[in-house]
Amino acid sequence: MAMTKSVLAAALLLAMSATTAYGQAGGLKVGFYSCTCPRAESIVKSAVQSHFNSNPVVAPKLLRMHFHDCFVQGCDGSILINGSSTEKTAGPNLSLGPAFPVIDDAKAQLEEACPGIVSCADIVAIAARDSVVLTKGVSWSVPTGRRDGRVSSASDTNNLPGPNESIASQTKKFSDLGLNVQDLVALVGGHTIGTVACQFVTGRLYNFNGTSGASDPTINPSFLPTLKALCPQNGDSTKRVALDNGSGNVFDTSFFSNVKNGQGIIQSDEDLWTDASTQPFVQRFLGLRGSSGLNFNVEFGKSMVKMGNIGVKTGTNGEIRKVCSAFN
Repeated sequence: MAMTKSVLAAALLLAMSATTAYGQAGGLKVGFYSCTCPRAESIVKSAVQSHFNSNPVVAPKLLRMHFHDCFVQGCDGSILINGSSTEKTAGPNLSLGPAFPVIDDAKAQLEEACPGIVSCADIVAIAARDSVVLTKGVSWSVPTGRRDGRVSSASDTNNLPGPNESIASQTKKFSDLGLNVQDLVALVGGHTIGTVACQFVTGRLYNFNGTSGASDPTINPSFLPTLKALCPQNGDSTKRVALDNGSGNVFDTSFFSNVKNGQGIIQSDEDLWTDASTQPFVQRFLGLRGSSGLNFNVEFGKSMVKMGNIGVKTGTNGEIRKVCSAFN
């Protein structure tokens, strides 16, 4: 029997409602919550701003959180889960501590405004963008509609790029997730804000390649005493130093100027200049290749959107957590 017009209209409305509730089958979209939770992004922005005003260190940590979330299980908020052996407990994520209360605060406010609608994974993605803006970077539109994952294991963080990892190895990890060399250079350029512990620096200064007393020859000789003063040989290995020396609180291109001048803080950063595959992109972000230059802020936003699509769960996959630190 043929459907009446009223029955057909009701069926279409139901299908549209299901798409709104569960995410788009075709992926993410900008303004996903415009009908179901119109204030979603402004609530996240307000929470990030409030915490940033009290402790600016949250900005780079929220940016790094999004990166670390997407590279493990995809962008699904798995980094937020509490537990004895979850991603949160893994070494690369231990320094993110101040960022977790920001996400929890935003989620609590969102649950009051529109219960069960906004995923923790989307909060992380939006907060990363807002953190860049607060450090004088340029904004971008964040596609949303992610759902939260149901798996979080510390052992899965082995896929995260390390501070001494070769460009070839990093390129492979990025490529496996659909990101190219330009994306790699742009996203590592996020080190223009943030810090690193001296334990990841001292090997370049006092025991390079296992040779006692040797320093990494790619370090500018005039910068070496400065770096040694920041991280003394027998000093506190947990002391943190800015990854962008001289401009560690501002989202700009000085990070690339530093690696060009042999003033990269960690080896993998300095390798962006010494490796033939990545150096051209550093040059283009610095405007050193004429008409082939690239606007770092613009390209960073594009690469963040691209990264934010890694392994996303939409439709009926995953869940919308009630609290970000625990599965439903």
